[in-house]
Amino acid sequence: MAQREQEQERSSIGGAGIAANPTAGEYAHAQGYSVVLPEKLQTGKWNVYRSAASPLRLIDRFPGNPEIGTLHDNFVYAVEIFRDCRYLGTRIGSDGTVGDYKWMTYGEASTSRTAIGSGLIYHGISEGARVGLYFINRPEWIILDHACAAYSYVSVPLYDTLGPDAVQFIVNHATVEVIFCVPQTLSAILSFITQMPCVRLIVVVGGDDSNMPSAPTATECKIVTYTRLHNEGKMSPQPFRSPKPEDIATICYTSGTTGTPKGAVLSHENLIANVAGSSLGIKFYPSDVYISYLPLAHIYERANQVALLHYGVAIGFYQGDNLKLMDDLAALRPTIFASVPRLYNRIYAAITNAVKESGGLKERLFHTAYNAKRQAMISGRNPSPMWDKLVFNKIKGRLGGRVRLMTSGASPLSPDVMEFLRTCFGEVLEGYGMTETSCVISTMDIGDRSIGHVGSPNPSCEVKLVDVPEMNYTSEDQPYPRGEICVRGAIIFRGYYKDEVQTREVVDEDGWLHTGDIGLWLPGGRLKIIDRKKNIFKLAQGEYIAPEKIENVYSKCKFIAQCFIYGDSFNSSLVAIVAVEPEVLKAWAASEGIQYEDLKQLCADPRARAAVMADMDSIGKEAQLRGFEFAKAVTLVAEPFTLENGLLTPTFKVKRPQAKAYFAKEISDMYAQLRETESARSKL
Repeated sequence: MAQREQEQERSSIGGAGIAANPTAGEYAHAQGYSVVLPEKLQTGKWNVYRSAASPLRLIDRFPGNPEIGTLHDNFVYAVEIFRDCRYLGTRIGSDGTVGDYKWMTYGEASTSRTAIGSGLIYHGISEGARVGLYFINRPEWIILDHACAAYSYVSVPLYDTLGPDAVQFIVNHATVEVIFCVPQTLSAILSFITQMPCVRLIVVVGGDDSNMPSAPTATECKIVTYTRLHNEGKMSPQPFRSPKPEDIATICYTSGTTGTPKGAVLSHENLIANVAGSSLGIKFYPSDVYISYLPLAHIYERANQVALLHYGVAIGFYQGDNLKLMDDLAALRPTIFASVPRLYNRIYAAITNAVKESGGLKERLFHTAYNAKRQAMISGRNPSPMWDKLVFNKIKGRLGGRVRLMTSGASPLSPDVMEFLRTCFGEVLEGYGMTETSCVISTMDIGDRSIGHVGSPNPSCEVKLVDVPEMNYTSEDQPYPRGEICVRGAIIFRGYYKDEVQTREVVDEDGWLHTGDIGLWLPGGRLKIIDRKKNIFKLAQGEYIAPEKIENVYSKCKFIAQCFIYGDSFNSSLVAIVAVEPEVLKAWAASEGIQYEDLKQLCADPRARAAVMADMDSIGKEAQLRGFEFAKAVTLVAEPFTLENGLLTPTFKVKRPQAKAYFAKEISDMYAQLRETESARSKL
């Protein structure tokens, strides 16, 4: 790899573009949005894809600001340039009432950051200490994150939805010394604080000094309010303890589907490289306004914040209630909107339902406008502004009326929803990434009108597909090469915290991160994700599911002989296929006085389904399954899964791809039924 880099550098004569430099053609095939290079010159296999925006050198710093190597440098730079611009806005007043957005400037945020960091030093928190952020998006989250960067603390975000066991595990595993929380979660933390001896300080954001409880006497822990910490730091300001690019910035714990959560260690240079690479394609401006409501504990929102800061964007926070998000959008009127398929699907459903219900002339007008605008966009023409005036401006008004760019991440957006959003709202880009790559691996290119893919590689990484023979995916596949997506570059995480074994499972000796996702290369060097290598999958809202774990729980249900749990990233809930215990079901039917001809007929009886579902629910509750881990619909089958019907492996594990194909109709019927119930409920 180093050999190739040196030869390319010699041939590029200082430039990163291919056209300007005839000799680079020896090393790269342009493919439109991507460029293909050989992984090792001696083997001659052309399999490594890079962004055509920077084919000869992977980006690791902002091209215009190579001096920015850390999150701290990035904030200092932004404060110098945008000192008096609006930065962090909230609608919630100090008394808890909701009004207009009130703003803090970049300069004011800088002063607060120094106060909070100095306050932590005042309390004796030493450099490198881990600081837990256990509250939802609000200005203090961002200020605290900047304080961690300026004073070399390691931030450990904790999802506000985590249960006590996960919080305890993460806090102890990462030896978190300080937890920032809100009054609502304080009592929960105090109920198990004695199980977290490493915690020395709890800071309550939005807490009132006059009624702060004291920590249990058995602990060394102090409790202070954010306001008090801020004042203590303001009274004794400390010089920055600036981090180095290779220092750890944050440890992000993933939701832990295969047992305990894993902590992905990300350095300052990891995050700067990722955002700097993305900045080649997407530009933001100080006139832009962004709404922050996606969880900051997730890498998608976290990386967005690093990018928006660099360009001086104003960031308004939601009230904290997803049901009031539409009110917040109307008040803030953002220009940039980042979201996930689950919300985009709801927007799509709301608009299409409203169109159907309007009926007559209005419905015909919408379809005429939609088809005309869609056709113009497909053929590369500018659509007539008349359609926006007549139809689409009103729809854009639902998001405040000023959105110029929408992004989608966390799970796949279905192509019909993507096409609908582009037609109604304008530029919509879908990206693909993961915590272990500091966020973006690839994203659609602005101006690319095609859909059904996740675009070209981030200029800060290179991507290759590796054969997965056991799933019949190879680089020789026709019409497109297929395989496991592997990524390399400055964006690759430092490893899982205190877990060398799992780190080695995902990063190989050549530095390639194996994502576990299966992809194919479309013409033009665009990546399309088609499958998952392991049995872990994501639901539409981005939650990871380990189906075997759930099947093991449900196997305790008396009616169940075998169980197959199914879900995918286009649906937000799980469904179950259950091969029943014939004798138990028959005994239940007799006790209920239910008549039936044979077992098959009994399995189709809605009363039998309801009884099995109720038993599954109570067993799921007992096992403390999380809400999204419960099956929301069930189909009962009389025929067991066997080696003969191809549904079991010799070790009696369910063959998932075969079961999915075998029960395709049942699965599709269950999702149709769930959608019907959902839309009936939303009408109410």
